[in-house]
Amino acid sequence: MSRYVISLGGNALGKNASEQKELLKDVAHAIFPLIEANHDIVIVHGNGPQVGMINLAFSESESTPLMPFAECGAMSQGYIGFHIQNAIYNVMEEKNFHRPISTVVSQVLVDVNDSAFQHPTKPIGSFYSKEQADELAASQGYSMVEDSGRGYRRVVASPKPIDVIEKKSILALLKDKQIVIAAGGGGIPVIQKGHRLIGVDAVIDKDHASAKMAEIIDADELIILTAVDYVFLDFNTVNQKELRETTLSDLETLMKEGHFKKGSMLPKIEACMAFVKATKKPAVIASLEHAALAFKQQSGTIINY
Repeated sequence: MSRYVISLGGNALGKNASEQKELLKDVAHAIFPLIEANHDIVIVHGNGPQVGMINLAFSESESTPLMPFAECGAMSQGYIGFHIQNAIYNVMEEKNFHRPISTVVSQVLVDVNDSAFQHPTKPIGSFYSKEQADELAASQGYSMVEDSGRGYRRVVASPKPIDVIEKKSILALLKDKQIVIAAGGGGIPVIQKGHRLIGVDAVIDKDHASAKMAEIIDADELIILTAVDYVFLDFNTVNQKELRETTLSDLETLMKEGHFKKGSMLPKIEACMAFVKATKKPAVIASLEHAALAFKQQSGTIINY
């Protein structure tokens, strides 16, 4: 039996709750062969749009108190975890095959001195005019930036994950052969202050959280499922070429040549490299559509040590 961490991108979750439930049916069917083969599975999902919408709902309501961002992250873990659990449970019922499945509300430790807190870059929530952005910055203390000519958005820090606080619970569930959904949205970011953990306004990149999770649970493979079949060189140009198999040293060279963009493929590449470097085990970046083949290393970009 093997142990997998599967990282689900935004294309698996949709733009609203009803769309998310429909899309997750495909996710559940794609993952089922691993479930049936009795492999250990931890699923990590994104929450960028969802956590922004939750935070926005509270911040724009006059009748409800402002909700701290860490708590919004916990809410997104709960409802997205429910949708994933529900989709997988229903597919197992359909196939007359049963394994327990649990969602773990997960805190992820970050460093209070991480430079990301001085330079917030992760956009969340709605777009605003310059006047609205200035008002929010003054009244709420938000960092607001202009985003691609579409207006102003709030940005929060995106610190690197150090540890998963609930790792012992996750390992216990895996030992019991449970399917585990954990570190949703990259986890709820917390800092250590004395003997206490304190939630902070930040969004941890879910691919980096997936890599840290895979390292912690000693996964045999990290699989990042996204919207494209492969990592591409010269993406979206006439010279576009898929990268089917590569190594750490080759990727380092390609990164220096500027092949991967910060807002799209670069975080996935960096996360995979971190896992491969730490464990000497492979990582795969593949499309959700061809997930079943990616699990067999028959599709997607395979990254080896």
